[in-house]
Amino acid sequence: MTPAPQSPLYVLGSGMVTAVGLDAPSSCAALRARLDGFQETRFPGRDGTWIIGAPVPMPRNWMGTRRLAHMCAAAICEVFDQVPEAEGRTRLILCLAEDGRAGRLITDSDRFLRMIGEIVALPEMPRVHIVAHGRPSGFVALQTARRLLAEGADYVMILGVDSYLTTPAIGQYHGNARLLTPTTPDGFIPGEAAAAVLCAARHRGGLAISGLGLAREPAPIYNGRDAEGFDLPLRGDGMTRAYSAAFAEAALSHSDIVLKIGDHSGESFWFRQTALAMMRTQRARSEVQPIWAVGASLGNVGAAVVPLMLGWALAAAEKRYGPQGPVLIEASGDDGACGALVAGAAA
Repeated sequence: MTPAPQSPLYVLGSGMVTAVGLDAPSSCAALRARLDGFQETRFPGRDGTWIIGAPVPMPRNWMGTRRLAHMCAAAICEVFDQVPEAEGRTRLILCLAEDGRAGRLITDSDRFLRMIGEIVALPEMPRVHIVAHGRPSGFVALQTARRLLAEGADYVMILGVDSYLTTPAIGQYHGNARLLTPTTPDGFIPGEAAAAVLCAARHRGGLAISGLGLAREPAPIYNGRDAEGFDLPLRGDGMTRAYSAAFAEAALSHSDIVLKIGDHSGESFWFRQTALAMMRTQRARSEVQPIWAVGASLGNVGAAVVPLMLGWALAAAEKRYGPQGPVLIEASGDDGACGALVAGAAA
């Protein structure tokens, strides 16, 4: 059954704080140039070497939630500098790490928001919506943004922040052989970032989101076991459904896509998932579709990744670099949550 078409959602501005830049223009320029922010951390590996990470080069050595709050404050201020008329007229959706994830710094969202308010004078905002699903949080936030805008909100800001550079997180993922080390080549580099995008229901220019799809993979990276005791095979069912829903809503096919931007952080599991979804949804011959992988420059930045990818797509559309046409953006989580969207430069 074909889903009812939705009105496009427009992204008007973005703010970023990443390992390769303290604002969106410098971060996007570094991403475009394939620069990275990888360096030795002070977390020791099992072989006596230091774990490689992608920390944000903050001007002061803030730690813990205070550090994340300063990162968020910078991203928020950058967005309002671009669209000053949105101040005082914006609803906020905050994307955070998954509940229960080891090393999750933000456990009290109200206290965290007050901390941001101490750093920067935020306009008075109605109730903040919290989405705590890790990397795919931004897709859930976009669904909520659509509803808020349909109910009459002028603007909605989606703010994502996360960090894997904590002792519990490093301990868990290193113990599970998921961090990239000299002895674990199939792993990810832990990173941190904050990113914000401002959305509206109508606008001239910007980035228009025309299709959105969410699904769940029955065989995630930590999948359960079937009745015979074997790991469930990865078939890419979740991402295939997310792709299909986004294409159907945008009234496009996979062959119309000219560029993909993904949250691939380095582990082969996520590349296999994307490859399977591509094979199962591509029905017509097309030019080779390049894939821009955020993780190649920033490592795994968790819940910040979807607003960050939207900001990069917005910059590419405005500066007209990269292929011109519909863009597919995707992300997925360790629990099997998958999301995809179709976007393009607004007329």
